[in-house]
Amino acid sequence: MTNLYPVFLRLEKQPCLVVGGGRVALRKIRRLREAGADVTVISPDLHPELVQNDVIWINRAYEPGDVVRIRPVLVFAATNRPAVNRLVRQEAEEAGVWVNQADDPDGCRFMVPASVDRPPFHLAVSTGGTDPALAAALRRALEADLADGGQRFVTLLRTTLEPPES
Repeated sequence: MTNLYPVFLRLEKQPCLVVGGGRVALRKIRRLREAGADVTVISPDLHPELVQNDVIWINRAYEPGDVVRIRPVLVFAATNRPAVNRLVRQEAEEAGVWVNQADDPDGCRFMVPASVDRPPFHLAVSTGGTDPALAAALRRALEADLADGGQRFVTLLRTTLEPPES
């Protein structure tokens, strides 16, 4: 996927749906909750770390029409069943809802980049879904470089922004 438009979303108190309850879903849910989203999870099983999380858990398999009933602003299809993920994606697209299908980057309407949040910086890195491991490695390197809150970079940037002394 080459033609991507990068964006940061304000999801506070916005309904988001995650279909699936495993490790992939856990990562999506954590990020959504950090952004303040109201998360509904549909899955017959739930990762142990999610049991105490602040989410609405619908303890069953995905059923046709769930996207329309829940009315989310974002949907994540993150099950270990490709046919279910495709159904979720199809229904989300038909409902005009942005959807991310974890097992098919080309089928996604949006990608979730690897990101670093070290105020004053919030940086996002993406390979367009082609190499998530590479994006994650770059994220880790940026995290290490920004461990001091980015002061080294702020100092460097400010010196390049200041006009030379005459």
